[in-house]
Amino acid sequence: MGRHEQREQIFKLLFREAFYPAEEMPRQMRLFLEDNEEISSRQDADAIEARCQAVRERIHEIDRLIEENTVGWDTARMGKVELAVLRLGIYEMRYDEDIPAGVAIDEAVEIAKKYGQDNSGGFVNAILAKIVKLGD
Repeated sequence: MGRHEQREQIFKLLFREAFYPAEEMPRQMRLFLEDNEEISSRQDADAIEARCQAVRERIHEIDRLIEENTVGWDTARMGKVELAVLRLGIYEMRYDEDIPAGVAIDEAVEIAKKYGQDNSGGFVNAILAKIVKLGD
């Protein structure tokens, strides 16, 4: 499984966060990883779980960045797809030195286009582009 496929699985797990209380997420993660035919190896499952946990550990910092860089939006009003994509994209841009910011943005936009509404890709791109400029 390549990084793009892993990234999509991480997005799907982060998306689940919107529907379950935090204390239910370890069980949800286990079920997702065990019942997912797209995840063919234990190594992939471990990598997906570790990345998802890393994002979840920084969720408050990430959400603060989102709210500081959007006008008229907060994370409670945002679409669940867009929020999950933004959380993953920001994590990759800010906390993963192995992923260039441009790659993180491109991947996030592609996932937003695939799973979100018509304007999701542009919305995600605009916010991530604004946040990446802060780091320059």
